[in-house]
Amino acid sequence: MFNKILIANRGEIAIRIIRACKELGIKSVAVYSEADKESLHVRLADESICIGPAAPNKSYLNIPAIIAAAEVSGAEAIHPGYGFLSENAYFSEVCNANKIVFIGASPENIRMMGNKSQAKKTMKRFKVPTVPGSDGLVDSESELDAIAEATGLPLMIKASAGGGGKGMRIVTDKSQLKELYQMAVNEARSAFGNGDIYIEKFIEEPRHVEIQVMSDSRGNAVHLGERDCTVQRRHQKLIEESPSPILNEKLRKRMGDAAVKAASSLKYEGVGTIEFLVDKHKNFYFMEMNTRIQVEHPVTEVVTSMDLVKEQIQIAATKRMDFKQKDITFSGHCIELRINAEDHTKNFAPSPGRIDLFLPPGGIGVRVDTHIYPGYVVPSHYDSLLGKLIVWGKDRSEAIARAIRALDEFVISGVATTIPFHLQVLRHPKFISGQFDTSFVDKEFLSKPAVEKETR
Repeated sequence: MFNKILIANRGEIAIRIIRACKELGIKSVAVYSEADKESLHVRLADESICIGPAAPNKSYLNIPAIIAAAEVSGAEAIHPGYGFLSENAYFSEVCNANKIVFIGASPENIRMMGNKSQAKKTMKRFKVPTVPGSDGLVDSESELDAIAEATGLPLMIKASAGGGGKGMRIVTDKSQLKELYQMAVNEARSAFGNGDIYIEKFIEEPRHVEIQVMSDSRGNAVHLGERDCTVQRRHQKLIEESPSPILNEKLRKRMGDAAVKAASSLKYEGVGTIEFLVDKHKNFYFMEMNTRIQVEHPVTEVVTSMDLVKEQIQIAATKRMDFKQKDITFSGHCIELRINAEDHTKNFAPSPGRIDLFLPPGGIGVRVDTHIYPGYVVPSHYDSLLGKLIVWGKDRSEAIARAIRALDEFVISGVATTIPFHLQVLRHPKFISGQFDTSFVDKEFLSKPAVEKETR
């Protein structure tokens, strides 16, 4: 086992990793930007090192500074958390070259799964269902008509290096095809420095359901059930739950088996997530693989009673996973709500500022993962996530009731938060019935006049 791990991240995920390290008897090293010098992860770690100014490219994305911090502190491994450098194949290679263990996927797996076109080809080879569309990248407008004819409308134009909904366009009329293609190319070049585009059939009334996998480089793999991430705003997840309200046991097994097949065939090491779209006919299609721990990993931890971060560290240290599928059990229903510093009445505008009062909820089945405290200043340089409310119930109805109760108790003042928005979602008839798709938030909330903001 490692003696010391450097955490190349910030916020609640850095604290989450520090806690896992403490329970494993491992020393932790926090890195921080000048904007984060008063952050809680800096106070909780055994050591802390400033790696640069507030701008992420000069601190949390500054590979030479992070490697230097690891070498100075004597850390044997680096945990990248999620975001920042967690899916950066070059960073993984640099760690290896400096004899520092990267607690995450291999450079090869990161690179293969990071390119969505290549990932789709790979999954086809593994016999994992994929969305009909172009065989690889679409290099010119001249290919568009033939691909559109074969795929059928509606179709989705997608950036190969994309994320967060950028470089994506839905085509419902063939006359729009070339114009929307060029718009997607230009947006992808601007956002990612890469204008590569591919085309897929647009899935109608889709649910976003992902399967958590855990495996080692010898090909041993298990799945830890699903998370339903369908409640989204412009492709950004807001609420996650497990089990999914739309899966039956037969479909759950098929999706789990497909995810295990993918992880095993890749000889993937650590924890990862295979993301699927499920259409209204209960067909499922591979969408992408995230080669890192997810923001929503506590959902899986709660229903399986497993510590995924500890398991990540164990696999990275020992190069093996000792679990079999029969060892994985599930209990109850879990819902996670992302508490962001955003004003939902102003199109979810970021709301940085000073936290005046912070009173998290408690009670049976309630967990709060956060890095904020009274007096903490939410910086404007980073993601707006303040924390995550995770609730468990014996079934979905109890989990929803407990989430509403916990949100009613949750007080954060000084900045606007998504707490009032979540209360509206949890009380919405479509959410309660489980009958919604990925357009739910856009249609039911963003397309309607904003309600008067609740002061909390």
